[in-house]
Amino acid sequence: MTEQAQSNVTEGAPSGDLGRRIAARRVRLGLTREETAARAGMAPTYVAHLEQHPDAAPSRGALLALAAVLRTTVSALTGGDADLPPGPGRAGQTPEFTELSRTECAKLLSAHGVGRLAVSTALGPVIVPVNYSVVDDTIVFRTARGATPSLAAGCSVAFEVDRIDDVFSEGWSVLVRGHARTVTDIGEERRLAKQAYSAPWTGGRRDQWVRIEPYAVTGRRIAV
Repeated sequence: MTEQAQSNVTEGAPSGDLGRRIAARRVRLGLTREETAARAGMAPTYVAHLEQHPDAAPSRGALLALAAVLRTTVSALTGGDADLPPGPGRAGQTPEFTELSRTECAKLLSAHGVGRLAVSTALGPVIVPVNYSVVDDTIVFRTARGATPSLAAGCSVAFEVDRIDDVFSEGWSVLVRGHARTVTDIGEERRLAKQAYSAPWTGGRRDQWVRIEPYAVTGRRIAV
């Protein structure tokens, strides 16, 4: 992301569901408001208006133009697919399947976000989503004591992140296998709290830090 793109998303915070989705998508693509507007054939002030005013009501044509520039769909911009699993689109005509290098996997992991943690429980294996960060080349997350993610401590686990682009039938996934342990040093806990990318979305008290030290990292990409 360019410094200009970063400054654009902080100047005039996006407001409303549509505004936040437009801003998040263009920043992910490294586009400024000016670049987005120019490619969509509209004024930069109009893009700013859409991002900053929750009552903005763009025409179907404006949404189609923005969706094309932002490499997404009108449904995605307006939240129409919020409750749908990713990947309902058709497969690409000439897909290419490639293995990712360790360096490529590390770069994708460092984007942070939500990953899927596979742990063993008394009733069998369970997969749960967790907000994670990458610190010192390890996966760290915060959970509640006794919650399912906390069962990872002291075990070998699998952790997976992925992204799907429904519009272009493309995507990638990274799988981390490693040993998980509970962080018990107070100084380390404080350092992780400062460096963590975000707090758990579930809210509530989450005072147990878990660190996954990888022993194997693999990844795959599908491109058209």
